[in-house]
Amino acid sequence: MKLLLKQGQSLLPDLIPQYNIRGYSVCGFKDMSHFIDYLFSGGINKSCMLIALNAEKVLIAEKNMILSDLLKQSEYLYADGISIVRAIRRKYPKAQVSRVAGVDLWMNLMELIGKNGMPIFLVGGKSKILKETEAKLRSKWNVNIVGSQNGYFHKEERGVLFEHIRDSGAKIVTVAMGSPKQEIFMYDCRIVHSDAIYMGVGGAYDVFTGYVKRAPKIWQKFELEWLYRLLSQFTRIKRQLKLIKFLGYYYCGML
Repeated sequence: MKLLLKQGQSLLPDLIPQYNIRGYSVCGFKDMSHFIDYLFSGGINKSCMLIALNAEKVLIAEKNMILSDLLKQSEYLYADGISIVRAIRRKYPKAQVSRVAGVDLWMNLMELIGKNGMPIFLVGGKSKILKETEAKLRSKWNVNIVGSQNGYFHKEERGVLFEHIRDSGAKIVTVAMGSPKQEIFMYDCRIVHSDAIYMGVGGAYDVFTGYVKRAPKIWQKFELEWLYRLLSQFTRIKRQLKLIKFLGYYYCGML
């Protein structure tokens, strides 16, 4: 894979603080509004990738060099996990940064673009959930959806799909395929269709349509959404245990 940027190089101006966590440059957005205002300042026709970062993704990237390179390619690598927020605050005590949950960012963007008619293409998820997502986006915010594709397609079909996305004229492409598949998809699609904002959204469609329940607001307020998800789906315990390694980085000054 040929890299577009050299390691450490950034397309972001100095207006947004950049915090280095385990070799990745994370944008220091104060809150959701700060992120959205900055993203659309000076016009909405931008070409970029928005990638959410959490401790689990950092650990996966340690063993997956393709993902690691793609994280360094993202113009907007933001703190989706509270673990990353706390890591930034520990390493940079004066940092004013807050968690920006990917699903909340996606829904805020959908509401915003519903008001201006910006064309969007949806990728990923099961067919049923994808169709319900489209219907709800149109009815709730009148989102201009110019195309969609569920996440169950063959590798050989990617080229045709990339061309379809390009020909649709989409200005925002949201990809719900999980990591690192969605990051790889966005990078490759961007080569064919560069004039768009790409956003990896993980399980956002499932949450939006009600198939996955978010933690109550009080849990979110006290930064315990991860615990709520663990208690609701205890099979996640193996994933949580893997994060002990990140705790070691945190307490041993290896961030």
